[in-house]
Amino acid sequence: MWRRAVNLSLLVFGAVALWLIDRSYPNDDLSKGALTLAAVAAIYLSFSIALPALFSARIKDPKAKYQLRKIFSVLSLAFSLAAVVTVWVTDPQALVVSYGLLAAGLAIALQDMFRNIAGGLIIYIQSPYRVGDRVKVKDVVGDVIDVNIMYTVLLELQEWVEGDQATGRLVMVPNGHLLSGNVYNYTKDNSFLWDEIVVPVPYDCDWRGVAEAVQTLVENDTAEVTLQATEELSSMMGKYYLTPREVRPRVFLALTSNYLELHVRFICLTRQRREARSRLSRLILEEMERMNVRVGSTTVEITRFPGPPSSGGPV
Repeated sequence: MWRRAVNLSLLVFGAVALWLIDRSYPNDDLSKGALTLAAVAAIYLSFSIALPALFSARIKDPKAKYQLRKIFSVLSLAFSLAAVVTVWVTDPQALVVSYGLLAAGLAIALQDMFRNIAGGLIIYIQSPYRVGDRVKVKDVVGDVIDVNIMYTVLLELQEWVEGDQATGRLVMVPNGHLLSGNVYNYTKDNSFLWDEIVVPVPYDCDWRGVAEAVQTLVENDTAEVTLQATEELSSMMGKYYLTPREVRPRVFLALTSNYLELHVRFICLTRQRREARSRLSRLILEEMERMNVRVGSTTVEITRFPGPPSSGGPV
């Protein structure tokens, strides 16, 4: 807050100083400068100090407060630019050609910046993701912790860290990627995802009993999140063309040359995938120990061929 107070003080001081100088030495540019700083100071006071303080006192949600600050920041910039143009451009028709050439030059020289600004506007208007979402953009997976007009800031996940957990690095992704790249949003309109655990078991065990036991175990463990996912899917079907999906856990079989694979498919919360995998893996291992079933492993068959007869022996 003290930084905003200092900024406002500098604007007011500049406006007063230019006004006093203009009173002693009348000059059109000085008066325009004083008027511009005064207008910008009033806009800054309204959108950066007064309105945020007023609404922040009534809004308790941190995410809503953050988004409101961003909106006021964009409005402050837009109104400030409008004030500058209004004060300084007195004959727009005479400057059309000059502004056109200037705009063309800027468009070529600053095309990357304009792409980022366009991407930022898309984010603000269409909301492919918002602060708090978990996304994958430009091969980077992370949680969105900030979105401005030029960049999206992600708290990076994965990389050298196993599972969906943070590395501690902040990644700044240019917003221009929205115009030509894919955006994978893990948490938009739903809070869950499907995951699988592969359990290898030997062929000579009671694999039917193991599959049924694992099915029951996973169903009991994920019952609450499965019910939540069912409700969220129903809501999504009213927004998207989405056919019904099976959300209850399933166990699928796959044959290999060494063992039988049980592919355990289940629903989990997006932000708890690693915890869910660890918990279910432990429960499955404990159940297999109770059933006296070992985990399948790769087998190697060694065939020994008889060597040539020794020279001193019988033929």
